[in-house]
Amino acid sequence: MHNLPLPIAAFIAGLLSFLSPCVLPLVPGYVSLISGVSVESLKTSDSPLLRKVLANSLTFIAGFAVVFISLGALATKVGQLTNQYHRQLAMVAGVVVIVFGLHLTGLIKINALYADKRMHDVKGGTGPIGSFLVGFAFAFGWTPCIGPILAGILLLAAEQGTVLKGVLLLAVYSLGLAVPFLLTSLAINKFMGFYSKFKRHLHTVEVISGCLLILFGVLIAAGQMSRLSGYFGFLNRFGI
Repeated sequence: MHNLPLPIAAFIAGLLSFLSPCVLPLVPGYVSLISGVSVESLKTSDSPLLRKVLANSLTFIAGFAVVFISLGALATKVGQLTNQYHRQLAMVAGVVVIVFGLHLTGLIKINALYADKRMHDVKGGTGPIGSFLVGFAFAFGWTPCIGPILAGILLLAAEQGTVLKGVLLLAVYSLGLAVPFLLTSLAINKFMGFYSKFKRHLHTVEVISGCLLILFGVLIAAGQMSRLSGYFGFLNRFGI
């Protein structure tokens, strides 16, 4: 699988999005919103409640995954339509990703990315459909923190040869965001303990995310993304 590094990068990007400073602290609130009970109630081991939380968490995840995957398909399609300008667009895309990376590291500030775009008035309800709508709104609303990382993955999707590859790339990104959310919804106690220890490292996560984006931006602009495949060639021995 010659493009193996891109799915790995997409999954890591999803994890970093989950750990971003304006997503991670509010995860318990989202779980509470889609379950219809308080965070304190979620700490119980009541089986019917856990089943409800699991079902609603899955539809919440489906909501934001639909948006991200659709954006991936659109980005790939646009990339195909502008294929004749591939080299120029790759340079522009690389520069954009580098700028986003510099923003996350704190070396520069893009004020528009600090604006609060959350959809405070979204009322999803506590059923599967309501949870899906909350997830749908989540995907559109949390641009300040996940925006730069998501933009980097979308630009990678735009470089894919087929829409299917772009869709799969954003599906893996969604999976990276979904797995920790799902684990949190089923073990809120452990999450609260994790967060109390991890919150002092939130800025470090931003800096790491920024550095990774800068690296990918340089590779995109230089047309060297394919080189990463060689670094992961050993995985082919395992049939991956």
